[in-house]
Amino acid sequence: MSVAARQDALIEEYGIIENHHERLGAVVDAARNRPRLSESDRTEDRLVPGCQSRVWLISEYDGTVCRFRSDCDSPLVAGLVALQLAAYDGAKPTDIVATPPRVLAELGLLRDLTPTRRNGLAAVQARLVAFAESVA
Repeated sequence: MSVAARQDALIEEYGIIENHHERLGAVVDAARNRPRLSESDRTEDRLVPGCQSRVWLISEYDGTVCRFRSDCDSPLVAGLVALQLAAYDGAKPTDIVATPPRVLAELGLLRDLTPTRRNGLAAVQARLVAFAESVA
């Protein structure tokens, strides 16, 4: 499935929740059920610079698609990053580079965030794209 199609599916899945705060709560709850990174995976080189919260990002390439795993010390940011990664995990590098993020904005999840949180999410996106460019 393309990144654009994944974003469409995520927007449809969470968009049915009309209340903005309930939608954000559902995103955070979904991230709580994801496996956490081990302490050995939480290394300094995997920290995403520019994030107010500590966000660790593991990027891997299997020769065909990119795989991403993350963890965060903030449940809110963990949920937003997990949703962001859901659109790109398992995608081809060229698709990642060619498809701008829109799922968070279209679901209205960015509007109440502080500028530092938005900058952190932009830093995660930049890291995804940089990784995809490096293996494309």
